Amino acid sequence: MITTFAILVENKPGVLTRVSSLFRRRAFNIESLTVGHTDRPGVSRMTVVVDTDELGARRIEAHIYKLVNVLRVENITRAPAVFRDLAMIKVAASAESRTHIMQLVDVFRARVVDVAPDSLIIEITGTEDKIDGLVEVLRPYGLMEMVRTGRVAMSRGLRSGTGPQGEAPAGPAEDENVFHSV
Repeated sequence: MITTFAILVENKPGVLTRVSSLFRRRAFNIESLTVGHTDRPGVSRMTVVVDTDELGARRIEAHIYKLVNVLRVENITRAPAVFRDLAMIKVAASAESRTHIMQLVDVFRARVVDVAPDSLIIEITGTEDKIDGLVEVLRPYGLMEMVRTGRVAMSRGLRSGTGPQGEAPAGPAEDENVFHSV
């Protein structure tokens, strides 16, 4: 099962290393990892996607909370949320194929961000399936290069138990099957 964690951390050196090392030490492969600033100064948000079962996800969450500089962890896998990826795809484009490629880009609601004599760079935002679909229809034209950001996610609506600025109380969710050491 693919599990998505949203982790708020203090924006300090070494935090990314500590979080990613926790997954390595526990033998979990990180499928996707994105990090960026939030609306709060000094706070960054990590979106980590990992393939694990429900028990593994609860263990990971409990271990992440033990790390220095971690402010909040939320498993948003089953929560109502919006998930998106960003990709930039460079595709070979001759004078004859350029118009057809641009029509495909429009169908996928993507956009051309660079035009060169022999190629186009296309930017697409959406679900992983949408991006995979565009890649497959562009493949016959000749994919030259591609880069993807990895998943970013945000819960829909107001979170329950949050404070006036959307802040949740520190600490993992209570679950009788998760044990926390002090």
